[in-house]
Amino acid sequence: MSVLEGSTFVVSNRNGDLDPACRHPPHGFFAQDTRFVSRWHLSVSGRTTEVLSTAQVDHFAAQFFLVPPTRAFHGAPPISIVRQRLIRGVWVEQLLVVNHCDDPSEVAVELDVGSDFADIFDVKDERIDPRHVVAHPTGGLLTLRYRNGAFVRETRVAVSEPAEIDEDTIRVSLGLGPREERVVTFVVTPHAEQTGRRAPERRASGTFEAMRRDGRAELDAWVAGAPRLTDGADALRHVYDRSLVDLAALRFSPHLCAQDESLPAAGLPWFMTLFGRDSIITSYQVLPYLPQLARTTLRTLAALQATALDDFRDAEPGKILHEVRFGEHAATGRSPHSPYFGTADATPLFVVLLDEYLRWTGDRPLVLELEDAVRRALEWIDRWGDFDGDGYVEYETRNPASGLANQCWKDSWNSILFADGSLARGPIATCEIQGYVYDAKRRGARLAREVLGDRHLADRLDAEAVRLRRRFQEDFWIEERQCFALALDGDKRRVDSVTSNVGQLLWSGIVDDERAGAVVHHLMGDRLYSGWGVRTMADGEHGYNPVEYHNGTVWPHDNSLIADGLRRYGYAPEAARIAGAMIRAATYFGHALPEVFAGFPQHMTHAPVVYPTASQPQAWAAAAPLLMLTTVLGLVPGRDGLTCDPHLPAEFGEPELVGVRGHWGQADIRPSAGVDRAVALRG
Repeated sequence: MSVLEGSTFVVSNRNGDLDPACRHPPHGFFAQDTRFVSRWHLSVSGRTTEVLSTAQVDHFAAQFFLVPPTRAFHGAPPISIVRQRLIRGVWVEQLLVVNHCDDPSEVAVELDVGSDFADIFDVKDERIDPRHVVAHPTGGLLTLRYRNGAFVRETRVAVSEPAEIDEDTIRVSLGLGPREERVVTFVVTPHAEQTGRRAPERRASGTFEAMRRDGRAELDAWVAGAPRLTDGADALRHVYDRSLVDLAALRFSPHLCAQDESLPAAGLPWFMTLFGRDSIITSYQVLPYLPQLARTTLRTLAALQATALDDFRDAEPGKILHEVRFGEHAATGRSPHSPYFGTADATPLFVVLLDEYLRWTGDRPLVLELEDAVRRALEWIDRWGDFDGDGYVEYETRNPASGLANQCWKDSWNSILFADGSLARGPIATCEIQGYVYDAKRRGARLAREVLGDRHLADRLDAEAVRLRRRFQEDFWIEERQCFALALDGDKRRVDSVTSNVGQLLWSGIVDDERAGAVVHHLMGDRLYSGWGVRTMADGEHGYNPVEYHNGTVWPHDNSLIADGLRRYGYAPEAARIAGAMIRAATYFGHALPEVFAGFPQHMTHAPVVYPTASQPQAWAAAAPLLMLTTVLGLVPGRDGLTCDPHLPAEFGEPELVGVRGHWGQADIRPSAGVDRAVALRG
């Protein structure tokens, strides 16, 4: 059971306890990439509770209905406990203890508490070194403290009732009258500080119910701020609503943002932080629905753009970060994530997102504000991204000890394979990154010409995009496979596996029209298309495995970009087929698409198969249905407003979107009538 609010979250077992030995999923109370509580075990009168049922009230709140064990099979428990949990920056846990008997009852509530203050990377790798934790029990407060030089983390556990507190236990004795109920509340506050930064500290404000109401009001306001989906198929409406809620759950406001702004963390549990690529693509997917995410993401990434060479962090001037962490490893220099820049695609995608944001919102002031960041990003593409001057952006880590070997979206160590299963060696130029660069140059030219007033830059970028597109057809095309190569390796050999990467080439627009049909043939053929979506690698390639992270699984975000690319090239039925399959798949996952699921063919399993360690919620998976809705509705922002050209799969029904905001004001989308009305917003 998970409850979360952005980068602060609790993962427990079904009765609400935390066991540090549990690894899949990892138990704990996490914030800022640190496990502030690793052990949290409730016992009542010396006995571990048994769970009757659980309820996920909201993403930030849960309930556990518990009883102490009884000796007789049909024995009625004399007491019960309603364990209510809430995350609002702090962790608030309320126990409602109920005496069901006509006689008084003495109930001893005991909470076993501990913290290993493990870095999130330690927990993920299952290599947790003992840390010297100092416990301070005082009055109604237990404080656990860990220090490593200037890096300090502290967990404070306060209890509302008189309690006996020692270094690892809080005991509360309750004398309950006949049929009496009593409430005990625990508030767990994570505290963080280190040289140069003291994280803002959240505190419990008001009663448990008041905090839950405030959280619900914030969530309702977030959902109400997006267009309202009416009509359409039931499954689509459920998936749409769940996507908005999951994106709300993943919002977080690091100290890098303004206090009232948030951006999407990548995914629970391992990626609850800012990722350049993930945040950019998520923001792109949701532009018609939640454009504020793009604005905050762009400004935050621009503020953290690299300014100098740093081999340890894979940083180069103008580069957009891959990932930033706030735990002990990053703070003490044990890992390079402070921030880490090991990605070759976030920088061109930054330019792509800014232009797309402008097309939807008309927010020219933001483009002017970020002009220097755009120019530096475009310069990085040509100067630092192109290792050898061959016109392609390659990657190879500057930090062999702890840098990423693969710095594309398929960033696992074995994701770039030849058809015979052998590993490609760097520097590596993956095909989709060249597509991103092509798109960035085209969009950068438009920004330069229409907003920045730099005609010379615009003409140069347009010419470079044309040359890149022409050369790409020659250098990446594999005639005997009638497909584009996955990549060029360090010896400029074509990496010849058939993969989903070619679908993202359609999204970027780098494919010549005469070869688009061959790409579509691969994407929709049985080797790549599972029936639930396009696999990351084609069945029959030597490296294919339907449960390998990047070599045979199905990724919803990948499929949303592929569907958008298919629609771009005029393959609307194929785009609709993928979108419909994704909605059907989501119904098997509680209407929430996970990060990834297995690539088994539909005719074999008849239901999508869970990938064992998939993140959920995960930002670009949650956002994927929104982009697919945009795609099948054929929504396109233009100078004169919003246009609609629907091609809907049966799984979508006849959906209507009410209140799509943009530079045109506000529009309602009805497939039968296109854009039904556009009304300029007032003040």
